[in-house]
Amino acid sequence: MSMKIRLARGGSKKRPHYSIVATDSRMPRDGRFLEKLGTYDPMLAKDNENRVRMDLDRVKHWLGQGAQPTDRVARMLEAAGVLEKKTRSNPKSAVPGKAMADRAAKKAARAAAPAEE
Repeated sequence: MSMKIRLARGGSKKRPHYSIVATDSRMPRDGRFLEKLGTYDPMLAKDNENRVRMDLDRVKHWLGQGAQPTDRVARMLEAAGVLEKKTRSNPKSAVPGKAMADRAAKKAARAAAPAEE
């Protein structure tokens, strides 16, 4: 059984509230889970201690059992000091999209046109 530690969404529309849960990876996002490990409230300020609350002993237990955290939960665990910080590389994040590249090319063409006259 492939285990995940992930977020299960709760709360109403545009007012999200997440539970950090240990679950079988085949279960739906908000479906059945084995254990609730904590909560995440993105509506709170980033420096608020109640924004992310976890039972770190149980999280370590599930990690020891082979559970894999999702990317977002892994970042929370890195901030809590449970996991070692991983280097991430996203080389495409700095590359502009197609529309922005077209705009930049047009702007460069306009800037070059008066210089040629």
